[in-house]
This record gives sequence, structure tokens and C-alpha cells, in this order.
Amino acid sequence: MKSKKREIVLIEDDLALGSSISELLVLSDFNVNWFKDGVEALFYLNKHIPDIVISDLMMPHMDGEELFLNIRKNSRFNTIPFVIITANIDDEVKFKQLENGVNDYIMKPFRVKELIFKINNVLNFRKSIEKKFKPDPFSKVTIKLSEKDFMTSLNELLAKNLKSKIDINDLANQLYISKSTLDKRIRKHANKNISQYIREFKIDYAIKLINLGEKNIQFLSDETGFRSLSYFSISFKSYLNVSPSDYVKSICVDK
Repeated sequence: MKSKKREIVLIEDDLALGSSISELLVLSDFNVNWFKDGVEALFYLNKHIPDIVISDLMMPHMDGEELFLNIRKNSRFNTIPFVIITANIDDEVKFKQLENGVNDYIMKPFRVKELIFKINNVLNFRKSIEKKFKPDPFSKVTIKLSEKDFMTSLNELLAKNLKSKIDINDLANQLYISKSTLDKRIRKHANKNISQYIREFKIDYAIKLINLGEKNIQFLSDETGFRSLSYFSISFKSYLNVSPSDYVKSICVDK
């Protein structure tokens, strides 16, 4: 079976250089999405995750450093290599990019062959790391363990991201499964879809806080990451057939 081509996002505002790099990378069997500035690239990266990002440092509107710092805010990009290209020979500039966390640095002018070697080295290293820590899908022992520990691992991830709007794709990636497999497993173990399970997990946490003495409904909503107090209240009542305020009152009466 033919392997899937690895995707590169290239950001280069020099049209002649960008066109040459893009063409040569395509000839080297990569899929290339070429953007002329960081703003345009960031818009694309907010919706797509490539195998590697290669960016010029000095660009109008948004330079390579700002682009790198922007995408690193998103946990989905924690393992995506980022390579800076620049003609700036100042060591301080170079050291700053490396200190920021870029994976490699290549000076203009350069031979495309050098860039291709660096791309392959970084991607192959990333692949070897992922292979080392990713469960072997063909191991019966691993399958049994993953089934046994699946809900525990899922709940730990949900607890760590309780206050945020959880990205389901990111959740699946961290569990080393596809989104469809995640949905199937949750339906199998809890008889709920992904969204319902996450929502009720958050409400269960709110209930624990109430049982421990918390009475502030707005705090409960914020602490469990609901987008609004009204949505929290509706979800809570749908789950328990009682409003949060009435549930708080009943707990206070019981105590």
C-alpha cells in the first residue's frame, strides 16, 4: 500500500524563493501548502495540522517568530516540528529562536538538498519517538490493557482540562486513537456519545464540589468550563432533573 505523503506548511514571502522551494519539495514527494505571510498561514494552521512547519523569519504582517509563538499556544502543535529559515546571521537572533523552542534553523542561501535532509531527519526522529511510546495495535496484551485503562486515562485527561473547552480531536490524539474509535469506546463503556459524556463528567465534578460545601453557582460553572451560566444550569437540570440552586438548597437542608 502506498504510504501517505507527509505534509509541509511553507511560509516564505519571497515569491521566487518560495516557488522554487515548494516545487523542489513536491518533487521530493512532499505535499506542500505555501503561504506568503504568517497571518495567512496561521489562519490555515488553526484548522489543519501538518507534519512540519517551515517558515522564513523576517516577513511583513507576522514574522516567523510571532507565528511560532502563536501556534505553540495550541497543545495540538506540541509535537509538530518548526524550522526557521533566515538570512540574518546575527547569533543573538539565532539563539533567541532556539531558546523559544524552534526545532532547527537554516541559513540563506542554502541548498534545497540541505533543507530536505533536515526535514527528513526531524520527521524520522519524531516518528521514532511516537512509535516508542504509542501502544502496539497488534499486541493482544496492549489491547487488553488499553481496554482496561481506557476510561481511567480518559477521565484523567478530562480532569486536567476541566476548565477549558476540550477539543475532541486533541483528546483522541492524546489517547492514541481516532475520533470515531473514541466515540465507539465511550458508547460501549458508558452508553453515551462523546459530548454527553464530557458534559456529564463536568457536572459530576460540580456535584462533588457542592457536596463539599460550595454554594456559588457561577463559580461552579466557571470551574467546570461551561461557556455560560445558563448552559451550565440547563445541562445540570437535564442531568439531575433539578436546578443547581435547588440542588444546593437540598444539600444545605440535609446537612
